[in-house]
Formats: sequence, C-alpha cells, structure tokens
Amino acid sequence: MPKMKSNRGAAKTFKVTGTGKIKRHKAYKSHILNKKTRKRKRNLRKATLVSAADSKRVNIMIQK
Repeated sequence: MPKMKSNRGAAKTFKVTGTGKIKRHKAYKSHILNKKTRKRKRNLRKATLVSAADSKRVNIMIQK
C-alpha cells in the first residue's frame, strides 16, 4: 500500500506547537473591514489553538 499523503492545504495552514497542540489563524480578516472595530481587527491578528473537538481531524490531515 502506498504512503498516505498529507493534505497540503492543511499542512500550510496549521502549525504544531512544541507541546503538540495545533495553532491556527482566525477567520473574518480578509475583506469588509470598514465596519469592524480596531479592537476586533487587532484581536483577529493573533493566532489561537484548534479546539479539542477538531484537533484529531486536523492531525490526520497534517500527519507527518
């Protein structure tokens, strides 16, 4: 059986931290920024962790 391929889009999107958690960027920062407050846009810059419910699925996609 051939080797499993990782999902290249997911591999470029998510990063694994030193402790094994998965980092992601927040959504809603690409367009229609006029109506969003400065505070909201500033908070969208920060990376966050993938939820525990989704982390197993993401791990399968980005398996190394």
